[in-house]
Amino acid sequence: MVENTGLEELCIVRNTKNRQNLIDDSIEASLYEYLGGICKGLECNLVKVGGHKNHVHVLCLLSRKVAQMKLLEEIKKQSSKWIKTKSQAYSNFYWQDGYGIFPINPTEIDKVIDYIQSQHKHHKHKSFQDEFRAFQKKYKVKYDERYVWD
Repeated sequence: MVENTGLEELCIVRNTKNRQNLIDDSIEASLYEYLGGICKGLECNLVKVGGHKNHVHVLCLLSRKVAQMKLLEEIKKQSSKWIKTKSQAYSNFYWQDGYGIFPINPTEIDKVIDYIQSQHKHHKHKSFQDEFRAFQKKYKVKYDERYVWD
């Protein structure tokens, strides 16, 4: 159980450019650790990070000192720069311009943690696009498909 600190709990969903399957077994754990370090550096306490071949979920507590956009910008910029240093295989790694950021009800934190932990199993049956549409629907976010996928 995660203690309610009064800080805003957020789940950030970001996928790779053109949904390329670039997050492979050789980089996955290091990438998640690095994403956690970015959050920690911004005083945004990481709760859980996970994902699958073409996307990540970052569940964290947003620091009162950091705007959401700053957190999103730093995650994208720092992790993209870092991953390109790991191998020539990642030299064309980019995150999609778009993203999802969803406030999480403190009573649902444990469910979200379980969900993030089960990404590999979950995506044997459901695509990222279908998953993201479900998030949009759950959080009542209006969107235009023409602008969601790049």
